[in-house]
Amino acid sequence: MVAQYSKAVQNYEKAINIQTEVFSQPHPDLAKTYNDIGSAYSGMGEYATALENYNKAFEIQQKALPSAHSDFATTYNNIGSVYIDTGEYSRALENHNKALDILLKSSIESDLARSYNNIGVAYSHMGEQFRALENYNKALEICQRSASSNDLCLAPTYNNIGSVYSSMGEHSRALENYYKTLEIYTKSLSPTHSNTAKTYSSIGLEYLRMGEYSKAVENCNKAVAIQQQSLSPDHPDSVSIFNNIAGVYDHMGNYSRALEVYKMALRIYRKTLPPTHPYLASAYNNIAGVYSSMSDHLKALENQKKAIKIRQRVLPPTHPDLAMSYNNIGSVYTDMGESTKALEYYKKAIKIQLKILPSRSADLARTYGNMGLLYSYIGDDSKALENQRKALAIRQKVLSSVHPDLAISYTNIGSIYSRMGDHPKALENQNKALQIQEEILPPTHTDLARSYSNIALTYSRMGNHSRALENQKKALDIQERVLPPIHADLATSYMELGSIYSRMGDHSKIFIYYNKALEIYRKILQSAHPNFATTYNNIGLVYSRMGDYSRALENYNKALEIQQKVLSLSHPDLATTYNNIGSVYSDMGDYLTALENYNKALGIQQKVLSLTDPSLATTYNNIGSLYSGIGQQSRALEYYKKALAIQEKVLPSIHGDLAASYSNIGLVYAEMGDYLRALESQKKALEIKRKILPSSHRSLATSYNNLALVHFRVGDYSKALQNQKKALEIQEKVLPRIHADIAMSYNNIGWIYSSMGKYTIALENYNKTLEIRRRVLPSTHPDLAKSYNNIGSVYSRMGDESKALENYNKAYEILEKNSHLTHLNLANTRNNIGLVYSHMDNQSKALENYDKVLESFPKSLPSTYLSQAMRYNNIGPIYSHKSDYPSALQYLYKALEILRKNSPSTDPNLAKVYNNIGGVYLNMDEHSKALENYQKALEIREKYQPPNYLDIAETCDHIGLTYERMGDNSKAQEYFKKAHEARQQLNLLFNELCNSTSSSSTLSLN
Repeated sequence: MVAQYSKAVQNYEKAINIQTEVFSQPHPDLAKTYNDIGSAYSGMGEYATALENYNKAFEIQQKALPSAHSDFATTYNNIGSVYIDTGEYSRALENHNKALDILLKSSIESDLARSYNNIGVAYSHMGEQFRALENYNKALEICQRSASSNDLCLAPTYNNIGSVYSSMGEHSRALENYYKTLEIYTKSLSPTHSNTAKTYSSIGLEYLRMGEYSKAVENCNKAVAIQQQSLSPDHPDSVSIFNNIAGVYDHMGNYSRALEVYKMALRIYRKTLPPTHPYLASAYNNIAGVYSSMSDHLKALENQKKAIKIRQRVLPPTHPDLAMSYNNIGSVYTDMGESTKALEYYKKAIKIQLKILPSRSADLARTYGNMGLLYSYIGDDSKALENQRKALAIRQKVLSSVHPDLAISYTNIGSIYSRMGDHPKALENQNKALQIQEEILPPTHTDLARSYSNIALTYSRMGNHSRALENQKKALDIQERVLPPIHADLATSYMELGSIYSRMGDHSKIFIYYNKALEIYRKILQSAHPNFATTYNNIGLVYSRMGDYSRALENYNKALEIQQKVLSLSHPDLATTYNNIGSVYSDMGDYLTALENYNKALGIQQKVLSLTDPSLATTYNNIGSLYSGIGQQSRALEYYKKALAIQEKVLPSIHGDLAASYSNIGLVYAEMGDYLRALESQKKALEIKRKILPSSHRSLATSYNNLALVHFRVGDYSKALQNQKKALEIQEKVLPRIHADIAMSYNNIGWIYSSMGKYTIALENYNKTLEIRRRVLPSTHPDLAKSYNNIGSVYSRMGDESKALENYNKAYEILEKNSHLTHLNLANTRNNIGLVYSHMDNQSKALENYDKVLESFPKSLPSTYLSQAMRYNNIGPIYSHKSDYPSALQYLYKALEILRKNSPSTDPNLAKVYNNIGGVYLNMDEHSKALENYQKALEIREKYQPPNYLDIAETCDHIGLTYERMGDNSKAQEYFKKAHEARQQLNLLFNELCNSTSSSSTLSLN
């Protein structure tokens, strides 16, 4: 093709040489030849040279022809066409309108129709489809007046009208016009004409947009059949057909075939066009799009950069295709997790578009939409929403009310609200998208399936799993009907179904769907594709919930290995996996490794995400949970408050994540003995949940659980039981009968009854817990050990030491099989066994177990001064149980020395150590030393703000007991009275807070 254009230019230049010699004055024929040369250069993509020749033609015409001559119209139209190619649409429109003004004065209707068509093309490129349609209809009206119904001049106009309706999303009207075009071509041209092939290709593409894949393939195959008969394999006209066919394969998820066909198109262009022709840039752009679908981001970027390199060389710096390239590169960088670079390219695109496009351009809306997606990706929901609303505002002005791009905007806005926890607004927007799609698309279109999936996700976040399941199954039903059985979208739906069943605790169905997804991915994706990582992460989460930590880690590490191969090392998805791995190690009690992984996640997030990204809050919460688990409540509180600070800035005041943070903070305050603040925080959590969740949501059960814990800690067993039973009532409504959460509630009820001395009822509930756990958990799960420990403690309190020992030993056997459990569970269970033997007067066995407690004491805690001090503080009482008081004091004084060097003099942990030292001296009958240490503990505890009355009461009791043993009963009674007053003060304050809470419309504790 290049050779043909080059030869044409050579011949035209010879003609000019002859004409220059023949004509002594500027002649119209010379102008025509310059116009012909310009057209040849335009076909070669050399637009500047084309424009130069068109301007020479115009200069000659100005000298040789009257100002209203029709030849001027030809030149104006030619110049306008170049400006269309260079993206200077306003200048194109200016020249096409000049041509129209001349032709309106002539009587050549075919030329007039051509001018209206040209103006329509300019408006269409500018995104003003209604004005484009207006001009195309004028062209059609002229052609219909002057031609028969099958006249060839009608065909291009019908085709243009079809193209406008296609861009407006009115697929049926687009098809109507394409079929009119096809009818004319099949009657007026040979059946193998390339125009007929192109029309079949356009029809195929329209069916593709409608989701009717079989018709899309059928029409594209007709186009290919004609092309093979009428054109040489390397003819440039074949390319548009190849591109449409590749588009069908791409949409159907057959990426390898799409890539193959797009590369065929590229080979033709490279063979027939100069290396800097804009069509080559388009070919690289198409190839990059497929690589993006395949998540091969490096190859996508490589091809996008080839495209932009060509466009930067041959197009003006404000050409819309350059903006498109910047947009596309921004999208690739978004997928790679490089948000800074993505934003840089999106801003370049916007800068061009704001200069050259009307403020209501659909292309501008697309860029705002992309920027919105980027801001969503980095967790800046306010900016995401701002950009998506800009996109929506433009689309509402320039598109019909049922255009599919409007549905895209509503979908994106709905997704932001869903993530923000504003579920009513999320559903409102998602249903608007669905309503548009139901009106304009066939009932089996895959866009409908995506909408059902989005709605399912929102219902899932709301905890309404039945509605989530209903919508996800609708999505799957559509996809199974119209997609090939190994399409990636089917795999995604299987993944979503698995996730819903996971949240419902239905383990039997989870793996069925996850394995279906994996089966598809293995057939269509490279082994290191990110979708595998997502699947392995999901599978890991299920195993983690089941307590099968080795399999959880195995899957999380598979995910990490893939992500490290295909993603940048600062990609947020890596942070998610590090968080998941950290959570498993935390559950296993390997806190150092857990913290290491959480810090890796935090490092990535702090590097690539905004400082207010909710993902950062998740990591802070995880670290807080870890510190809480190892007893470092002040550090836990520090991280929980960091999480809360982020969430309060970026989330609505009634977001579920805020409730979770308040709940976490409440649990820490409960562990610290600050029960008033604990209750206040749990109240805030419950208030939020009551506003945004259905009354039977399982998250409400969690809040009632937490409230029960606070009431239990202050000894109000009646209210503890009330709240725990509320939790159980909700769980029994929404969860399977043998769900782990129900087991936990029975466990807590047993715990409360045991503390109330109602051991038979406690045992009944502990056995219900054990029954469920034995059915849903692996036989070596640590929660089974907890159940046996609890049952053992009840039998011990009932005086049935043999049954107590039997259950404690079962607990220990399970814990021993969990090689990762080198922490307090083993130590506590051995300690319990030692106590039983002590009660049975088998002191040698008791001592043997106490020694094993010391051997198994945690060695995997983070090596901070506080963790070391508290480890020594915990070891001391074990030696005291063995009556090895010197060793007990040795460890306790080590703890005291560390804390006095590193902590303020009012540190609550100092009070704990002084209290324990006092206890050892009391056992040794060294009453004065016992009193000295108890008084130091009391002095610290009385300085707490707010006062911890339970701790004060405990220490006063110890001092009273010491005075009693010294025979000073008046002093003893004085301190017992102080203990009683402290407990009364706590009950008074607590009841005041409970009463203010119960009067609230959102919470009832009574």
